[in-house]
Amino acid sequence: MPFVRTPLFRLVDGFSRAQKKAILALADVTLAPIAFLLSSSVLYDALPTFNFLETHWPAFLVLAGLAGAFSVLLKMPSIKLNSYESRGILRTGIMALLVTVSFSVVVGMSSIDHSRLGVILFGLIFFLIVVGARFTMLHTLLWILRSGQSRSRVLVYGAGRTGMQLVAALRSHDSILPVAFVDDNPALHSMSLEGLRIFSSERIVDLTTQMGVDRVLLAMPSVPAPKLALIARKLQMMGLTVMSVPSFAQIVGVEQLVDTLAPVEPDAFLGRMQVENGMPWGAETYNGRTVLVSGAGGSVGSALCHQLLPSRPACIVLYEVSEIALYTIERKLAELAEGTGTRIVAVLGSVMDSRLARTVMIEHKVDIVFHTAAYKHVPLVEANPIAGLANNVLGTRTLGDAANEAGVRKFVLISTDKAVRPTNVMGASKRLAELVVQDLAKRSKSTVFSMVRFGNVLGSSGSVIPLFREQIAKGGPITLTHEDVTRYFMTIAEAARLVLLAGSFSDGDGGDVFVLDMGEPVKIRDLARQMIEAAGLSVQNTANPGGDIEIVVTGLRPGEKLHEELLIGEGLLTTPHSKILRAQEQSLTELEMATALRALRTAVATNSVAEAHHVILTYVESYRAPDLIAAA
Repeated sequence: MPFVRTPLFRLVDGFSRAQKKAILALADVTLAPIAFLLSSSVLYDALPTFNFLETHWPAFLVLAGLAGAFSVLLKMPSIKLNSYESRGILRTGIMALLVTVSFSVVVGMSSIDHSRLGVILFGLIFFLIVVGARFTMLHTLLWILRSGQSRSRVLVYGAGRTGMQLVAALRSHDSILPVAFVDDNPALHSMSLEGLRIFSSERIVDLTTQMGVDRVLLAMPSVPAPKLALIARKLQMMGLTVMSVPSFAQIVGVEQLVDTLAPVEPDAFLGRMQVENGMPWGAETYNGRTVLVSGAGGSVGSALCHQLLPSRPACIVLYEVSEIALYTIERKLAELAEGTGTRIVAVLGSVMDSRLARTVMIEHKVDIVFHTAAYKHVPLVEANPIAGLANNVLGTRTLGDAANEAGVRKFVLISTDKAVRPTNVMGASKRLAELVVQDLAKRSKSTVFSMVRFGNVLGSSGSVIPLFREQIAKGGPITLTHEDVTRYFMTIAEAARLVLLAGSFSDGDGGDVFVLDMGEPVKIRDLARQMIEAAGLSVQNTANPGGDIEIVVTGLRPGEKLHEELLIGEGLLTTPHSKILRAQEQSLTELEMATALRALRTAVATNSVAEAHHVILTYVESYRAPDLIAAA
């Protein structure tokens, strides 16, 4: 319904603030004599006669003058009608008291004939009719202003303190009309609050039809955000507009706005203790050195950069293909490195750019390279195998050759448990990258090549923690690929510390495969349940149908394994740190590696997925393609 400006609306809306104040002051001046007449009628049990009016006209003038003076003194006309509540009533009471006391003094000092009882009665009546007049004018004004416009009829979901305060605040709103409360507490049903009836939430569909409701206001600030999201989604499916409001105590800062999904300490999900903070030894390896980190804007790359700073390297070269990721990490590190003597250099480029990689390493005299840049998202690489293999395998070879030519002291590849007996292109590409590094280690005389292999890191981009957190925030469901799927987990900071330690161990002929001890694998369903409970919610299942968040099994994605592994062979050697082990694994011959790379470059150049898969099947030990697994 369109808004129509009626003549009465235009008249009232056209009043200036000064005119409105004058009307309110005139009302106070007029109501004082009227209150005197009413009190006299009650006192003498008869309507005032003409003789009474003639003899008492001085009293009318005195009361009008007193009412006008104290009204202006107490700034009564300045109180807006839609703000006239407890404070306005209190100020009215003070005004009535002052007028009454002053009138009593005038009566005692003049010839005005009026008893003390009459004066007291006048004061009470004056107070009541001034308050009544204000509320009458308020509702009349609201009626005039609303007469030309439609009002949105709303249900208030939550009959607690916030809901009650919300309805009170909306009483004078021009375009919103609360029509009823809805609450899940059965004890409140059929009761009334603020003049509105409280209904069960099961009646919402009927209420929207019966009362013409088109919007629901969620007034439940103490309910966890995921549960609110669940309620909101159900209401939106009914075609309703849903809005959530905080409590009034939160608005004024008495209570904090609590995020029930505030980050939980990552080690709460590990089921074990993390390694010690800081680097007990190995820091001297990086002190005063220039360290290049490829993929510096990624989760592991940025963590490595942060962990490197306390070792006071001379320079950290941030090598990153993503402009926004590079900008973010460069800005953060530059701030942290201020005053430490460590230079931060940002390089925007791909690891497949051999000229850029060689130039950067020579120009900045790079001593150590940590190669973390890779495409890691299994389904995306599975759908884009050429891009994944080119970046992860050929990019590693390009960066490794550049490091060797520039005389870099150490080159450390960051690998993954998915490289062990891989069932997907991403894992196979990382295994080929490991073989590339092992091949480079055999042929290099100046650069020590090694690799560090570990499982998932909690909170990294694309991992289950951010995904589950997002799904919980939306009210669920949490998607699980399989009931029994497990993964190794480690916090990003923990992984970064161990990678730096492993980098300090690599020496001699190189080719070392360092494997991080990640404890026992974690069941992903247990992780999902822990995150739901950490948010103050419960799992919805057959045993608990009234739970908050449902866990839905969607099936394993292409190339995804139920359980990951960290070792290809059987043998493990110890290192100076109990959490870092050295694996003994076979590698390709120089001829096999050269043939594999030549075939892979041809597949990339011709964009042949079939040839790329053939390279994987031929040279990656124990690779099992998803179609072979399904047929088994």
